Amino acid sequence: MAKANLASMSVEELLNLRDNVTRALNQRSSDLHRQLAALSEDVGGSGRRASAMKGRKVAAKYRGPGGETWAGRGARPRWLVALLKDGHKLEDFAIGSAAPAAKAAKRRKKK
Repeated sequence: MAKANLASMSVEELLNLRDNVTRALNQRSSDLHRQLAALSEDVGGSGRRASAMKGRKVAAKYRGPGGETWAGRGARPRWLVALLKDGHKLEDFAIGSAAPAAKAAKRRKKK
C-alpha cells in the first residue's frame, strides 16, 4: 500500500479515509469473531460445561415441624440447623422414601 501524505490531503479526503479504515477494521473484527466462534465449537463450546441439573427443581427430602422444606442441596436452612443443635437427627425430618433409604444405608455400613 502506498503511503499517503496526510498533510497534503483535504478535510473531505481525510474523512473518507477515516471511514474506509473504520469499515475495514469492522470487517476484520467480524471475520475474527467468526473464526473464534468456529474454533470454540471445535474445542467443545465455551470451555465450561454447565451442570445438567442447573435450573431444575428437585423434590424436597426434609420437612420441618412448621412445614418448611429442604431438598438436601446447598447450605442447611436455619430452621434445620437450630433443630439439629437441639439434639434432633437429620433422619427425623426425612420425607417419604428418604427415611428408609437412610436407615438401609446405616445397616449396610455396619455389616
